[in-house]
Amino acid sequence: MASFLQPSNQPNESGPAASMKSSEIFQTALEVETISENAVNDSAKSTPGVFLTWNDLWVTVPNRKHGSKPILQGLTGYAQPGELLAIMGPSGCGKSTLLDALAGRLGSNARQVGEILINGHKQALAYGTSAYVTQDDTLVTTLTVREAVSYSAQLQLPDSMSKVEKMERAEMTIREMGLQDAMNTRIGGWGVKGLSGGQKRRVSICIEILTHPKLLFLDEPTSGLDSAASYYVMRGIARLDHKDGVRRTVIASIHQPSSEVFQLFSNLCLLSSGRTVYFGPASAANEFFALNSFPCPPLQNPSDHFLNTINKDFEKDLEQGLDDAIPTEEVINILVKSYKSSDYWQQVQVKVEEICKEPFEALESRRDHAGFLTQSLVLTKRSFVNMFRDLGYYWLRLAIYVGLGYGLSSIYHDLGSSYGSIQARGSLLMFVSTFLTFMAIGGFPSFVEEMKVFERERLNGHYGATSFAIGNTFSAIPFLLLISLIPGAIAYYPSGLHKGYEHFLYFASTLFACLLLVESMMMAVASIVPNFLMGIITGAGIQGLMVLGGGFFRLPDDLPQPFWKYPLYYVAFHRYAYQGMFKNEFEGLKFTNYQGNGLIKGEEILRDFWQMELAYSKWVDLAILLGMVVSYRLLFLAIIKTSESIKPIIPGLMASVNLSDHGKTPKLNHCKRKIINWNKIIN
Repeated sequence: MASFLQPSNQPNESGPAASMKSSEIFQTALEVETISENAVNDSAKSTPGVFLTWNDLWVTVPNRKHGSKPILQGLTGYAQPGELLAIMGPSGCGKSTLLDALAGRLGSNARQVGEILINGHKQALAYGTSAYVTQDDTLVTTLTVREAVSYSAQLQLPDSMSKVEKMERAEMTIREMGLQDAMNTRIGGWGVKGLSGGQKRRVSICIEILTHPKLLFLDEPTSGLDSAASYYVMRGIARLDHKDGVRRTVIASIHQPSSEVFQLFSNLCLLSSGRTVYFGPASAANEFFALNSFPCPPLQNPSDHFLNTINKDFEKDLEQGLDDAIPTEEVINILVKSYKSSDYWQQVQVKVEEICKEPFEALESRRDHAGFLTQSLVLTKRSFVNMFRDLGYYWLRLAIYVGLGYGLSSIYHDLGSSYGSIQARGSLLMFVSTFLTFMAIGGFPSFVEEMKVFERERLNGHYGATSFAIGNTFSAIPFLLLISLIPGAIAYYPSGLHKGYEHFLYFASTLFACLLLVESMMMAVASIVPNFLMGIITGAGIQGLMVLGGGFFRLPDDLPQPFWKYPLYYVAFHRYAYQGMFKNEFEGLKFTNYQGNGLIKGEEILRDFWQMELAYSKWVDLAILLGMVVSYRLLFLAIIKTSESIKPIIPGLMASVNLSDHGKTPKLNHCKRKIINWNKIIN
């Protein structure tokens, strides 16, 4: 039934005829409109709100075959305070694109034409004045509801508010969304039972409304929820329009709501293939479809009927046996044409014009949030709690490292000072500085999940990339110290390595620097390759090349000069780890020579056997490793600060190159004119 519709016995009327009849049912819808008829003036005089209007909005994206592909085609509408506007339509109709365009989140490869005004002014939405709840609930799964919202409150709310006030705001917001009974429940994720899907969605909404935004965008807030959970989530959203003394403007894209959820909508924007099928009071949509000979059958959910009527995805599957049915494309054209000639269309035009003429003040350009120091401290604490509770982040690695430490101590037990111990000591140090640090990529999946939370929160303006990098670095230090000291001591002392606590501390410091460096490198990889499987493969490949060029498996003088000696040998951190650990171990020791009748100094072994550079001390090698840690962290910052502006350009450039090969240039106006002419032919 999704794509071919049986015509009703009622005559099919569109255009002027439908317009005449629509004037009758328009009186019914007028009651809804008259309630907000003076909303513009009332809101201007009382509690300020946000009026959002868009006029003749077009959005296209590059297309390799046809120059450009239209996603939205000439949309006009409005959203006003104290109301919930629902954007509905079948998959691929442009719901999310319209939401992104209104929120100023379109990718740089999309081209937008049309007028979007906020309180009659053309301005960008600033942090704190609007909020955007994404379709996916990217949350820190190890935190409780109270912790997740309170940490977010400390990050977003300004330093002028005390910590007690921020906690009160967080708890009040949790209660507004009906989560007071789940305050101390962990959010939960894979393998860990926690909140239900509807509760997670409400937590996401809580985090975004902490700043009391006047404009709230929600992308598919009921996606993946059952009918009961969808209703409670949407009821909470609908009640937000008058909460805390702020008349909020709420805009939500929603796929297929239940009849109970549909009754919560103030206005409805129904889209199909990027065109407006209907815009007006949600309560009058049923009569609009009935006037055009597509009435909703008794006892059927109106939203289901609307979407089935304009959904052409399954048209070919239903062709047989419906010879007298009207093709869905024709149905859509009838509805679009009828809407363009109806009183609803005229009312939208009048309302948009009224809003634009009102002397509203421009929306505040920015709200203050927590300072850099506060954000860094809060992120450090939150990340530490997450790492402590996530067994896969460090605890499992610590257990494996302890097991490997015992393995090393048993294989290399009491090495002594014979000639054969020279190679054994080198192999032990190589294994520690290479394979123990190599296993640091095991925490990459957990870090990727943390990166997803960071990307959402950074896009919403909660904090900056520098605060995140600092918080992640300092929160990891205690765990890396444990991994360096405990397994390091287990492997170091039973093996009989260079005695003296200062030598062990240098050994543990080098291991710590290598672990921190590998994590820094994997952060840079994660910012480029967000998929954890591809990220692990990429990180393992990079480390594998560095190990080969580090100067152990092939001595420095024997490395081929192109690539392996220059530049890999000088940029691979393994070189400096080997040199620092080998100097720490061999300097000051003496070993029996090959014949067994004399002694060899450790310095000679370093120079002649391992081909180490003795012009500088081991502390310089450690300093270089720590410098590389800083370099990789700075590289991570540089990547994430530029990726958001560079990544979306790539598809556009690729499409442009392809178009130039075919002698075509994507022009929005040409595309727009062609579609308008085609619609005229159809109609």
